[in-house]
Amino acid sequence: MAMLGLLKGLSLKDLTPEAPAIANYTTGEVMGVSSDRLSAKFGVSRHDQDEFAVRSHHNAAKAHKDGLYSEEIVAVDGSVEENGIKGDTSYEKMQKLSPAFIKPHGTHTAANSSYLTDGASAVLIMSEEKALAMGYQPKAVVKAWTYVAVDPFEELLLGPTFATHKVLSESGLTLEDMDVIEFHEAFAGQVLSNMTAMASASFAQKRLSGGKPVGKMNMEKVNCLGGSLSLGHPFGATGGRLVTTASNRLIREGGKYALITACADGGLAHACVLERYMKK
Repeated sequence: MAMLGLLKGLSLKDLTPEAPAIANYTTGEVMGVSSDRLSAKFGVSRHDQDEFAVRSHHNAAKAHKDGLYSEEIVAVDGSVEENGIKGDTSYEKMQKLSPAFIKPHGTHTAANSSYLTDGASAVLIMSEEKALAMGYQPKAVVKAWTYVAVDPFEELLLGPTFATHKVLSESGLTLEDMDVIEFHEAFAGQVLSNMTAMASASFAQKRLSGGKPVGKMNMEKVNCLGGSLSLGHPFGATGGRLVTTASNRLIREGGKYALITACADGGLAHACVLERYMKK
C-alpha cells in the first residue's frame, strides 16, 4: 500500500524514458539554429547550401557504384548498401524544402543538414614498430593533430577554421600541400561558412594568429566520396570514418598529405594531418 501511495498522481507519461536532448547545454540551441545564424553571418546563401548538399549525395552515390567503399563498410545481413544516399536528388528537389530550424526565413533544411543515423566505426592505431612486428601494413601516419574551442554562443561550429589554421601551422604545411581533404559535413552552411572564413584576408587579420588566411579550398580534393550530408552522421562514429576514408584516398590517389577537420557541439573542433605511409 505504501508503494501505491508513492505512485499516486503519476501518469504513464511520467514513467516514459526521456529521450536525450540534442540542444546545447550552455546555449540552449540546437546546432541547426547555430549553424543557420553562422551562415547568415558569413553570407552563405540557401542556393549554395543546396548545391553543396546535392554534390555530397552525387559523390557518395558514385563512390558506392564504383566500389570505393567496399573495403570500408562492414556488411550487415550481407549488404553494404547505405539507405540515406539520394543519388537521384537535384537542386530543384532540394529547393522545395522549407526551413527546418529558423522559420520562416532560415536557410537550413532537412536536406542540407546531416541526418541522425545509426552507425559505428573502429580505427586501429599503434606505433610503426608494433604494427610491423604484428605483420600489419600501415596506411597512414598521424603527422599532427589538435583540438580547439570557440565561443558556443556566436560561433559554435566555426572551430574547423581555427583548428585547421593551428594544425597546418604546427606541421609547417599549407592548405595547398594537402592532397586529400575530408571535412565533416554537419551542415552545408557550416562547411561553407568555415571555407569562407578560411579564405578571408580580413577574417585572418582580425582573428588568426599571424594574420594570414588559411587559404581557399580546392573542391576537387574535398569530400570526393561524399560526406556526412549523404552518408549520415552517427555520433561518435564519423571521426573514424573520416580517418579511414582519408587514409584510403591517399593510397588510391597517390597523395602524400590529408587534412581532416570536424566541428563538434559545445564549440569544439578537431583537425589533423595524415601522411601516407611509405613502405620501407
